[in-house]
Amino acid sequence: MNQAVTRQRETRDRETAQQPLTSGVEEGDQSMVDYPTPDDEGEPFAALDPSRSLALAHFSAPPANIAERFMRLAYQMGVPGPVISAPFRKAVRPRLTATVSSPLEGNRMAGTALRAGHFLIFGVKMRIAQADFSPSAKLTPPVEKCLHGFAWLRDLAASAPRDQCAPTAERITAAWLAANPAPGKGAPWKVAHAAHRLLNLLIYAPWIMSGAERDLRDKVLDTADETARWLDRHVARAEDGLAALAGWCAITAAGLLLTDGRPRRLYGEAGLVRMLGDFVGEDGGVLSRSPLDQIEALELLIELRSCYEAVGQTVPEMIDSMLHLLVPPLLGVVHSDGGLANWQGSGAIAPDDIAALVTASGVRTRPLRDASHWGYQRVSARNSVLQMDAAPPPLAKHARHGCASTLAFEFSHAGERLIVNCGGAAFAGGQVPVRIEQGLRATAAHSTVILDDANSTSVLINGKLGKGVNAVEIDRRPLEQDGTVIATRIEASHDGYSSRFGLIHKRVLILRDDGEELRGEDSLLPSGRNGQKGKVPFAIRFHLGPGVEVNLAENGRGAGLALADGSYWQFVSGADEFALEESMWVDGDGRAHPIHQLVIQGMASRGGGSFSWLLKKMG
Repeated sequence: MNQAVTRQRETRDRETAQQPLTSGVEEGDQSMVDYPTPDDEGEPFAALDPSRSLALAHFSAPPANIAERFMRLAYQMGVPGPVISAPFRKAVRPRLTATVSSPLEGNRMAGTALRAGHFLIFGVKMRIAQADFSPSAKLTPPVEKCLHGFAWLRDLAASAPRDQCAPTAERITAAWLAANPAPGKGAPWKVAHAAHRLLNLLIYAPWIMSGAERDLRDKVLDTADETARWLDRHVARAEDGLAALAGWCAITAAGLLLTDGRPRRLYGEAGLVRMLGDFVGEDGGVLSRSPLDQIEALELLIELRSCYEAVGQTVPEMIDSMLHLLVPPLLGVVHSDGGLANWQGSGAIAPDDIAALVTASGVRTRPLRDASHWGYQRVSARNSVLQMDAAPPPLAKHARHGCASTLAFEFSHAGERLIVNCGGAAFAGGQVPVRIEQGLRATAAHSTVILDDANSTSVLINGKLGKGVNAVEIDRRPLEQDGTVIATRIEASHDGYSSRFGLIHKRVLILRDDGEELRGEDSLLPSGRNGQKGKVPFAIRFHLGPGVEVNLAENGRGAGLALADGSYWQFVSGADEFALEESMWVDGDGRAHPIHQLVIQGMASRGGGSFSWLLKKMG
């Protein structure tokens, strides 16, 4: 299949918003099929018969009659829900209308640590007694999200029966309420944290309110009601699209689970469908291009679906439609071991966690191979999986942990990762130090070309990105011999170095059909009519997966790679300068592992140049 796609960062949002979200299923990429077990071809979630595919439902807000539309309008204008739903009834205290059973599983180890008296956040322990829940506390982003978003509740619920967890849940909740008696400013009242806190309070209420302290139960219900009203007024000021999505999910959940919530539910559903249309591209990838954000969006919708089921309401088709859109792109960035790749700040989330999330979604599908809008190309060949970032980085307004990773790739074989990216920027503040967060987002932290140690796209503070790559051109096609496909070829180029060095980076990757040979060529092409004089330093980095043992060849132009499964691979380069350097790789628990990287380096002419390399399994 030939494709030539040029994407401009300035117009991508507008184009995405104008395109329908569920125009159908693209044959060969998004077929909705039975969820299989790992197969013998290295594809962790392979497809079955395409004739059994399911068509996506329409994507729109649930239908509303005249009365419901009036309720929605009145609530949007600020009329309180009880006044709309029961105008002549005396006001009643808020109460929960149902108990929710969420299919999502928490981290049992973190929950056990909570019962032992401390938080466990990406490997870092913090005693509950020493936790500062106040708005003025200086906390790292992961700690802030855990404490103020009440993410710890799901972990606690996974660790033991409810009666054993309730005292810990009540203790932490009481401490947070004492430090935050009313809505205010600071970290507790970021839209994202307030939304997650409300959702967790509603879903895991029995873990907090099953004790004998009636005062605590009343405070929790009052806080949930107050937080829902606060979100009604502030969701439009969310920090980014994902925060807004969390806000609308929380508002809708509160409308389902709190008394007199029908007007709020109608208001939340309308806001949710608008937000999903702005946040998700037509191929199902979120505009931040972050697999972690993709996971969080899935979790939010799964929890919201559970709230509908708890109250006996029909789950809107828009939720099921969006779940069917979100899962295939996520599986597209999963390796042959079933674990997540390291893209846009994410770490290598474990295979069991990815499988549990997909199971909870209820979606049966295959990985998305050619995500032209989300931007990740995937090639599966027998036991090997190749992934490539073939799109500009996300716009600054969408990026949370934006990385300058254009044209980087990852490669795995039979459950072993050979070529990786460092990843882990989103986990900075746990075992990954905050001071290296920007370094993990840099071009040098990815397996691609870097010129003069300059990022292909500027890496700014707070996860944002600046100028750099504006357009990516890509062509993907099968290579045939005597009518038989023998390899898949991906050719892509970006203009990130055009304005500074007058060069275009073009990368060609060819993966043989048996998955045991990957050929690559990195070219630097003059971007103007007249080539510039002089030379520029360059480096082509190949970060090696954890557990890969490496030995440089005697001729200094290659290396032998021994994998943990006993297989042996050879890396060959025609470059004069070839080096072995240290690097690091971050797993899904936020732990940094020392690894090595192979580096082809030298001086490249501004008139252009090409550098070929080969990665091949031996024996």
